[in-house]
Amino acid sequence: MTGSETIRYTADVVALTPDGHVLLVERDWPPFEGDWALPGGHQDEGETSRMAAARELQEETGVPVEPDQLRAIGTWDQPGRDPRGRYSTDAYLAVVPTGTRIVAGDDARTARWWPLDGLPERLAFDHADILRAATALTA
Repeated sequence: MTGSETIRYTADVVALTPDGHVLLVERDWPPFEGDWALPGGHQDEGETSRMAAARELQEETGVPVEPDQLRAIGTWDQPGRDPRGRYSTDAYLAVVPTGTRIVAGDDARTARWWPLDGLPERLAFDHADILRAATALTA
């Protein structure tokens, strides 16, 4: 063994509406400060990734979902996906009603519904890949 690598676990949510919008947050902290990202964040002690995803969605956007309402999309754990170090994220899909009210909070400068055919030019981290995987599930 040549050393140890700390791996941090996160969870992200692709919240979609039936009319083709996705919920994104503008990051208020580095890395990718000012860029748009999926709501998500670190798992807390004692949480499953599904629990963390539901909590982070509510903390960052005010959108409540129960953990069992989240559909697993997959895991993204490519080394280098986060400039802070080694991160592995489990991504989940939540389908929420069109017109769901959002309120930015926690780590988000703002939260906004974006049309899937009019997304920001660049998304933080590998969130464009996660979003593509989520929309393929719903096609």
